[in-house]
Amino acid sequence: MSKVYFYYAAMNAGKSTVLLQSSYNYHERGMRTLLFIPSVDTRSGGRIRSRIGLDAEALPLPPDEDIFAHVKSAHAAQPVACVLVDEAQFLTRAQVEQLTDIADQLRIPCLCYGLRTDFQAQLFPGSAALLALADNLIELKTICHCGRKATMNLRVGPDGRGVKEGAQVEIGGNDRYVAMCRRHFKEALA
Repeated sequence: MSKVYFYYAAMNAGKSTVLLQSSYNYHERGMRTLLFIPSVDTRSGGRIRSRIGLDAEALPLPPDEDIFAHVKSAHAAQPVACVLVDEAQFLTRAQVEQLTDIADQLRIPCLCYGLRTDFQAQLFPGSAALLALADNLIELKTICHCGRKATMNLRVGPDGRGVKEGAQVEIGGNDRYVAMCRRHFKEALA
């Protein structure tokens, strides 16, 4: 049985690096993978990029795209061994349900990588759906500046101070977000 996996973590835990390594492992064995990135993430122009310099082409995934239909068609043309999705927190619930159909009906494993919560410690819709529907939940770990495990994503303003309000989605990297433990996250917002 193929499964849906959700690899989640705070910012800067190496999610994209792990995704690219997983894809590489399949390719090294002569197997084809399909890589997707939600189109809301416009930072890399249709590529998955890691902070350590690895990157690969990915298919942009608009919110209304039927990922099941896309993968089914691609698989019919040439077998697909694995589907990998970066920034999976931006998926819709319907797309997560489609990923479960890919695993269940097409028997293709789906590896999803993303944030669990936003800068207000609220679940993203895609993450909530993956936490509910994925077969396996795997936490990737990173650390706070204090050395404890970071589980929170602090959004910072131009002044470097924590931001409490704003739109849930504001694309950015190290310039906009800092991974922290819960204690330091709360202190930064006090």
